Amino acid sequence: MRLKINAQMRECKSKSLFALKAELGVSDDAITLYRGFAITSDCELDENDSVIFMDKNQIPKGELLREIMYSRNTPELNEALKNACVGIAGLGGLGSSVAIALARVGVGRMILCDFDTVDASNLNRQQYFLKDLGAKKTAALKENIALINPFVSVETKDLWLDESNVNETFAPCDIVAECFDNAKSKAMIISSLSKPLIAASGIAGYGRSEEIKITQFASNVWICGDLKDAASIGNGLMAPRVGVAAMMQANFILEFIAKNGTKNEK
Repeated sequence: MRLKINAQMRECKSKSLFALKAELGVSDDAITLYRGFAITSDCELDENDSVIFMDKNQIPKGELLREIMYSRNTPELNEALKNACVGIAGLGGLGSSVAIALARVGVGRMILCDFDTVDASNLNRQQYFLKDLGAKKTAALKENIALINPFVSVETKDLWLDESNVNETFAPCDIVAECFDNAKSKAMIISSLSKPLIAASGIAGYGRSEEIKITQFASNVWICGDLKDAASIGNGLMAPRVGVAAMMQANFILEFIAKNGTKNEK
């Protein structure tokens, strides 16, 4: 039987998982990943199945690392993600969190856009560290993504987005996440961008997570949030509620890519 074991195709005699472990001399303590699931029971194997065996403290490299990172996705989703390009407009609490989530699941290419630098007031909700203070958000986030998933191609744009450059900036993208922190820029990208857009509005404060939802605003525009709780004095932006909205935006992007494919596939 031909099986993909630890990212390499091999001919094996075994037709069950436990038999394969015995054939290969794999330790009983090894973590076993089969079809995206960490499995501890025996099961029958099919031709061309992918199985990963690894020690808990192993630090994998190269193709094995890629295989392990993406093993929790279905092969069909992995293929779509590999070919996908996602734009992120604004790299604050929303944008940095959306980018990290998409990097973890294996989106092949991201275009990150912001004009600002990291300051200490950002650390309460944004995906940066003390080491990043003073750095361009684009450069800092690209570096942090590389520490999580070195297989993601990250392109950065250090600029202020407006009607004159937003479509050119995100031309290669299949979908864009609007993650600005000001109403004027939000209105600009919703009215100007020709790409599918998942925006956000109403995520300030804390609690009331159940009020955050995704609403279709136009044929190619969706908005995530409660559509009412803007940041204001006494009602600031905080990591938990911002994070809920960011994960919903990222999850919507995955669903969109899975349903609609990518430009590279069309």
